[in-house]
Amino acid sequence: MIRLDGVSYAYPDTVRPVLENVSLDIGRGTIAGILGASGAGKTTLAKIIAGFIPHVDGGELSGTVSVEGQGMGDLQLAEAVSRVGLVIQNPFNQISGARYTVREEIAFGLENFGVARPEMQDRVGEVADLLNLGPLLDRSPYELSGGQQQLVAIASMIVLRTPVLVMDEPTSQLDPAGTRMVFDVLSTLRGAGITVVIFEHKLELLHQHADVLYVLADRSIVAAGDPTDILADAHLAEWHIGSTRYTRVARAAQKRGLLAGLRHLPVSLEQAVAVFADDGGAR
Repeated sequence: MIRLDGVSYAYPDTVRPVLENVSLDIGRGTIAGILGASGAGKTTLAKIIAGFIPHVDGGELSGTVSVEGQGMGDLQLAEAVSRVGLVIQNPFNQISGARYTVREEIAFGLENFGVARPEMQDRVGEVADLLNLGPLLDRSPYELSGGQQQLVAIASMIVLRTPVLVMDEPTSQLDPAGTRMVFDVLSTLRGAGITVVIFEHKLELLHQHADVLYVLADRSIVAAGDPTDILADAHLAEWHIGSTRYTRVARAAQKRGLLAGLRHLPVSLEQAVAVFADDGGAR
């Protein structure tokens, strides 16, 4: 579905590449989480997958990037955005400024693709219900809070029904309830066969919802695999990535001489309960 093979990229007028020899292979209907420290190149990778690099940012891109078997470098930007929706980190920069209401803003992309008005209305209503945006539909996007604007930006991409959705820290301005809602929506999209690539720091939610995790560090992918295995990896600290609260507690317990012989640290509440219950019983 999404394949990157030996991808390297340097921005214009720079010598050192931001990314080097990045390879990914993400299947259809998968939620793939990508972890990385600040400055690791996550936003750059998101733009590459979505086709904005090099079409918009320029620079030097090598290697191959394909979605559904189609090389993204062979497409015009308009064709690329019909295949991959991109939600950027700052929603203020994603709002078009060309529409006066949230309803019109969500429909803006559909207008550009020539979707018939009845279908447009149905799809806007569906995504508004999905993200609890109904009460905001007739308000100006610029009257909303940052979190509400972020939901509108997400809605404006989901409504397009692209086969791939790339999300660069899409819950950075949302409260815990809004964040959980977005992750639940992503699971619904996966059930509809949409492939989601999400760049996030909220590890516990990634563990609950992602099918696979990748770690971006040292300008490349340094680890990939099952979320439980990745989030329990002792190298996360070296890559300047945190760990879940349950892993931190278990690691602290080990330093105090508890959980002796434990091979895999817990990364979720359920795993932590099982680990500490077993250790208590053993004592």
